[in-house]
Amino acid sequence: MKSSFVEKIQVLAKALKHPECPWYAKVVIGLTLAMALSPIDLIPDFIPVLGHLDDLLLIPVGITIAYALIPPEIIQQAEEEVKQQKEKLPRYYALWGVGLMVVVYGVLIAIVVMVVIGMRKNPK
Repeated sequence: MKSSFVEKIQVLAKALKHPECPWYAKVVIGLTLAMALSPIDLIPDFIPVLGHLDDLLLIPVGITIAYALIPPEIIQQAEEEVKQQKEKLPRYYALWGVGLMVVVYGVLIAIVVMVVIGMRKNPK
């Protein structure tokens, strides 16, 4: 199955939950998923070149190693589950997610602006 980065992450998440997946594959999957989904980078992005190399190199290497460690039948089953799930999900769910993020960030920005304005009116 030719799949995108997101689909590969979803396949790894399904394989992680599979009871017949070996423990050592689960360790690699867990570390790879943590690196891919965590907002905290192993090497901060503000460090020139190295900050982006962990995202560009370590995550694809982790995915490749995880796929090599997972038995083929588990990968095939996980890919089928992801494909079925993708067909069931209506497209408007993605729009709801984007809308929710816009609202959350809007509220956070409004709070920060209110705090800054409040600090300017009442300097200590």
